[in-house]
Amino acid sequence: MIAPAKRLDSVNEYYFAGKLREIAQMQREGKPVLNLGIGSPDQPPHPAVLEALQQGAANPKAHGYQSYTGIPALREAWAAWYKEYYHVSLNPENQILPLIGSKEGIVHVAMAFLEPGDVALVPNPGYPAYSAATQLAGATVQLYELKEANDWLPDFEELEKSDLTKVKVLWANYPHMPTGAPGSAAVFQALVDFGKKHNILIINDNPYSFILNEHPRSILAASGAEEVALELNSLSKSHNMAGWRVGMVAGHPEYLKSVLRFKSNMDSGQFQPVQLAAVKALQLPATWYSELNAMYRERQQVAFQILESIDCVFDRQQQGMFVWAKIPDHYADCYALSDELLYERHVFLTPGGIFGSNGDRFVRISLCSDVPTLQTALQKIQSAITI
Repeated sequence: MIAPAKRLDSVNEYYFAGKLREIAQMQREGKPVLNLGIGSPDQPPHPAVLEALQQGAANPKAHGYQSYTGIPALREAWAAWYKEYYHVSLNPENQILPLIGSKEGIVHVAMAFLEPGDVALVPNPGYPAYSAATQLAGATVQLYELKEANDWLPDFEELEKSDLTKVKVLWANYPHMPTGAPGSAAVFQALVDFGKKHNILIINDNPYSFILNEHPRSILAASGAEEVALELNSLSKSHNMAGWRVGMVAGHPEYLKSVLRFKSNMDSGQFQPVQLAAVKALQLPATWYSELNAMYRERQQVAFQILESIDCVFDRQQQGMFVWAKIPDHYADCYALSDELLYERHVFLTPGGIFGSNGDRFVRISLCSDVPTLQTALQKIQSAITI
């Protein structure tokens, strides 16, 4: 067999890929596992979005290669959306780059700005893709600690004490996944100021800003952000379009040129009808978000009951489409609790340790299951406790 590239030695298969195979096997064996782990919206996009896709696909001229920078209407829609909800003015010509999903953007940014010898600051806990993309680019991961005692926010005093001489990128993500910690104007300004002081590019990954949050924020609203910050965003969570792969990166034109140099060698543009449907999604009225959040709040209340039934402790004010909770002391770690629920009660909760060592005492429930499913999970757990 031909040996794979050594760069793959630095990364493992994504945790959920293997876990989904295990859950599928259990289901084939007749074990009805309820998967409350994955953050994939279970509801469809708005009907107008589906109609736009269908109309676009019916156009015989819509099936060819597309521009690497997306159709002008899509960039203009992203810019209008940022202006209306984040109060950030972006030039659609050169400050917005559509992506085939923001996860693609994480890799693109890493490959455009990182190389062997560079260091990237990665949150612990945080989305595993930040570490993976950094390592695939040949750079070194340097964790920065997010702790419950500090509300899962960066401790800039501790960061200042660390060796920053080779740090080129800092990955951030507010509202934060997995902890649900909200972003704030003060946090974003502190991140930008830190980036300017140390000549570090700050990347804020911002897909959760509309979920259980009445005040969406962008790091690009911070003073001086254009000099040192990029922001990734996505329609996956805010518009129930996870499988459509519609994202973007916004920031200084020169930074986007660098990302585009890599991206243009990786794809041949995005299907035009998907772009037209994304335009429609970005133009939906504010009632779309309020109705979506009403659904998530109802689900969240049942998720709270599930966590209370296993004596977990959690913050009721967290944002995003998950609930992050601290496990009881008598469990060795989050994996012990997660495995007990999976194998004995056929309910899967995500162990927080997959997001970093600071998640070892936590589990995460996704709100991407309907209320009856969540209630069934609660009944399964309560019935096992009663017995």
